[in-house]
Order: sequence, then structure tokens, then C-alpha cells
Amino acid sequence: MILLSLITSLFGMVLNAIVLWLLGFQMHRNAFLVYILNLAGADFFFLFSQFVYCVLIIIDITDSIPNNIVSFLYFVSIFPYVSGVSILTTISVERCLSVMWPIWYRCNRPRHTSAVMCVLLWALSLMFSFLDGNECVLLFHEYDSIWCQTFDSIITVWTIVLFVVLCGSSLILLVRIFCGSQRIPVTRLYVSIALTVLFFLIFGLPFGIYWLLEQWIKSYCDIFDEVTFLSCINSCANPIIYFLVGSITHHKRFKMKTLRLFLERAMQDTPEEEEGVESGS
Repeated sequence: MILLSLITSLFGMVLNAIVLWLLGFQMHRNAFLVYILNLAGADFFFLFSQFVYCVLIIIDITDSIPNNIVSFLYFVSIFPYVSGVSILTTISVERCLSVMWPIWYRCNRPRHTSAVMCVLLWALSLMFSFLDGNECVLLFHEYDSIWCQTFDSIITVWTIVLFVVLCGSSLILLVRIFCGSQRIPVTRLYVSIALTVLFFLIFGLPFGIYWLLEQWIKSYCDIFDEVTFLSCINSCANPIIYFLVGSITHHKRFKMKTLRLFLERAMQDTPEEEEGVESGS
């Protein structure tokens, strides 16, 4: 399991680095591409932390590592995980608002909402991750203090709210698309977001549930390596989803094009009727 996590995390870091390069330097970013850029950054840092952890396990020096370094590695993995969940939840909520109330969304959404939200979510995730576990002891000198228990409760509530809002907004979006009175065309962006959320619920959510239970039980279970491997799969799958969705044409065939074009097409938020007209002519 450790070896599988090592290979998956290394492969996922390469894929997310490609997405970061394309979105950061090769493409013009719109509102949702800013979120995707930050989500890829969170996935990259999570996979990097798991890669370092797996290397330390394989060379068998974990017993000789000071506890503060182990705590730092744990913090480095929790921080991008919470950031990724927060960003993914925000993506789902904004997509839901844009479908439910499109006119209100376009008229009332500030221009730099995506950038401001990402900064706030990174800051909140950093604070919550730092105040989790041993870092709380460093500040208050006693883990059972009322402050540490309060922070644990706040972190737990915040994480549960993220999970519930993510599931609820995704469900509302699917119902509105397929069961609404007015049919909404399914764009590539819808497919990319839906698959990203689906993969998170299958592969990424177990790590968050394990983390919440560990906060209150205060003991590690034997399934840590398994849930970590599943979360590595989730972080590795996101770039694959983008490239696959972008590579499939309107006629469900694959075309060999550049990765940049794949990513641009995956974030396309307009129907593809134009492609059908061009192919028919």
C-alpha cells in the first residue's frame, strides 16, 4: 500500500504540475479557472506530503525522526486537504448559484470573487490545520485545555459543513439540470465539476472522515495507509478528468491535440452545437 501511494503521488504531482503550469502561465483565467488553479495547487501539496511520508516509511527511518517533524508532515497533509475540500465546495456552490439564478449571479457577483475566496479559504484552512493536534499543545501547553477542545469542535463543525454543502449543492445542480422545467444544456464544465465531485466522494471523503474520527478518538487505526492511498487517487484523478473531458469530441471520439487545448475545452461553459454545425458542413 505504501508503494502504491508512492507511485500514485509521484504520478499525480506530475499531472497537477502540468495543470498549474498551463493555468498559471499559458491560459487566460476566468472565474472558475482560478478555482481550478488553486485546487490543483492543493492536490499537488497533498501529494507531495504523501510522497515524502512514503519515502520515509520505505527507507525505514520514521522511528528515528523527531516528533515535531512527524507533526509537521501531518500538518502539511491536513492543510492542503482541507483547502482542497473548501475550494471544491465553493466551486460546486457557485456553479449551483449560476444555474439556479443566472441573471442575479451575473449581475451581483464581484469581479475578483474567485481570488478573494481562495485567499480566505487558504487562510482558514491554514489556521484550522495549525490548531489541530500537537500544534494546539504548543500554544496552550496542555491538550485538554478548553481552548484546544473548542478548536477541535470548530474544526469538526467546519469540515462537516463543507461535506454537507458539497453534497447538497451537487445534488441540487444535478436535479436542476436533468429534472428542471427548462432544460439546461450540459457543458464540459458541468461534466468536469460533476466527475471531480464524484471522485472526491468516493476516494477523498474517507480520508476526511478518518481525520474527524481521529480528532475525537485520539488514536490511529490500521486503515490510515488505505484511506491515504484513496485520497492520493482522488488528487491524481482530477487532472486526468480535465484532460479526458477536454479530449472527447462532440461525437465521442478522441482527438490528439495539445494538453492546453484539452484543458481549455474541459472548462468550456457553452453548448457544443457549433461543433455539430461545423462537422455537418
